[in-house]
Amino acid sequence: MGYKPSPRPVFDRPSHIPYAGVTRHLWGEENAGLVDDWIYASTENIHQIVFGMQPGGCFKHTDAFRTIFGADELLYVISGTLGLANPETGEVCIAKQGEALFFRKDTWHHGFNLGEEQVRVLEFFAPPPAKGTSGPYARTKPLITENRYIQQEFLGRWPMEAEAQNKARTIHPKRDADMLWSLDAETQGAYTGFYCATDQLTVGKTTVLGGKRTSTERHNGDECLYVVSGVLNIHIPDAEGQAWFELNPRDGFYIPAGFDHQYFNMSHTPCEFVFGVAPVM
Repeated sequence: MGYKPSPRPVFDRPSHIPYAGVTRHLWGEENAGLVDDWIYASTENIHQIVFGMQPGGCFKHTDAFRTIFGADELLYVISGTLGLANPETGEVCIAKQGEALFFRKDTWHHGFNLGEEQVRVLEFFAPPPAKGTSGPYARTKPLITENRYIQQEFLGRWPMEAEAQNKARTIHPKRDADMLWSLDAETQGAYTGFYCATDQLTVGKTTVLGGKRTSTERHNGDECLYVVSGVLNIHIPDAEGQAWFELNPRDGFYIPAGFDHQYFNMSHTPCEFVFGVAPVM
């Protein structure tokens, strides 16, 4: 399968993206792994997809598919067990359901399904492919010809050198204990943990408690989100046409910069969603 740019769904207004209507795409090569994509949005500011690999599946780089990009990326594991390696440094990270991995531009990465079920991973990517940060950027990078999956230099001095290894990381595991937490100051009805907040991309996970709502928000960047669990309602008072939306698990939503919006949980059980905003909150 030769290289083809992935589709880029764009929206010009706040938009509900039901799972059933998400754009599908398949990429990769037989000798290096095939990856199943669900592309939710790919605007001028942010790229949001879910990708999947079957048990035993993987993706590695080839000459046509160079997995090194000019963007910040956050990978949130929806299901299964994801192994992610930097074949240039030998770093290997493992993330399970509900955990995440973050890396910045110019990080080579290979992915592996290390479990017995399909792995599905929510990915936020900014600056997005529309800015030339994906395939065209990757082709400017020298091809790696040898893949490393162990940091040999730390054998014989582990765990004494754990601090040095952590400081040199290019891939950063993000679990609940590693997040920057906040509580909705106005309603105390929702709390958010931030996985990353850089000059290019902010990604977090928000839990809205049963029967509660958030305060009204407005961002300087485009926002995309994905519902992990529960039923989420969104109110966008200045939207043209429909202003009240109901989202179910696996649905997405796009909110352009500058729109006031508020999240509601009309049920008695918590709902949870992961969001990305780019370039800045």
